[in-house]
Amino acid sequence: MPAFSLAIFDYDGTLADSFPWFCSVLNQTARQFAFREVEESEAEELRGLESREIMARLGVPLWKLPAIAMHMRRLSAEAGDAVPLFPGVEAMLARLTASGITVAIVSSNGEDAIRRTLGQAAGHVSHFSCGASLWGKSAKFKTVIGRAGASRERTISIGDEIRDIDAARRAGIAAGAVTFGYNSAASLRARGPDLIFDDYGELLAKLTA
Repeated sequence: MPAFSLAIFDYDGTLADSFPWFCSVLNQTARQFAFREVEESEAEELRGLESREIMARLGVPLWKLPAIAMHMRRLSAEAGDAVPLFPGVEAMLARLTASGITVAIVSSNGEDAIRRTLGQAAGHVSHFSCGASLWGKSAKFKTVIGRAGASRERTISIGDEIRDIDAARRAGIAAGAVTFGYNSAASLRARGPDLIFDDYGELLAKLTA
């Protein structure tokens, strides 16, 4: 029996390769909401910072976050095929469910956009909890755990950002991190997640063993 009965995935940077798209719309968003634009040479450095540090660096006030998040969700909904899944997502989700692991998605992105990009892979997802605020994931995790009838001890969240690790710890569940999303592998490892995955093959090997 796998150690985990519920795997809660982040979407952007974990299942969807959205970082290039995010970079393409960031400066337009900066101009619209009057925060500092990002130089191309800064992108890799910013990947090593957590969300609050990035906001401070760019001069984004907290009170603007809800409007910025709504704007980004709208752009994502309009992006269509510009945001692809990482190769192997559907096969990975299918393998997890075949192993008896329930799959959920908790994301700040909109459910309609996520379902559209997932396509047939959405059939492997039992629970969606979308539209979470930037630091509101831990409450969403707890709701999904209750909805799935799972225990915290057998639940893992899988994301690509430092804040995902922190949210898992606040919810009292295991924190898993993929190294190919928004935050850099070094910054994620420094946060000490319970499990770290360099690719989906490694994720499957660790979760279905």
